[in-house]
Amino acid sequence: MQFYIYEFSTYIPEIKLEDNGSYKPFDLEKYFSDDHHHAFFIELDDELIGFALVESATSTEPNTIQEFFILEKHKGNGYGKVAARKLFRRFPGEWEITQIENNAPAHAFWLGLIDELTGGNFMERHHNGLYVQTFRI
Repeated sequence: MQFYIYEFSTYIPEIKLEDNGSYKPFDLEKYFSDDHHHAFFIELDDELIGFALVESATSTEPNTIQEFFILEKHKGNGYGKVAARKLFRRFPGEWEITQIENNAPAHAFWLGLIDELTGGNFMERHHNGLYVQTFRI
């Protein structure tokens, strides 16, 4: 998680190290204690190379990927696409994916993958500094 926050600080300058030299940790309790939040590790062979935090759909909300991370040294090799496809298969139905507007690599990744998976059958909007894609898998 510290690597994720470090890389994300490129896009959000307000993210700063705490006095103890680490980034303020996420509260991950809900991802291990309720039925709609799910934490996944992404592995390559026996190496941990990333993670995904997912909120599964409810009667009123679509599936969402809250956080998604692949270590820098493994980006561009297709591992993120493989992991995302597995998540979409595990939670079929309506999806909403968001990226902050100044994270161009994330926007390009999700836009390309969603276009590929849906054959272009998705909606994208820009709202409050976020790109938001909605689609069905």
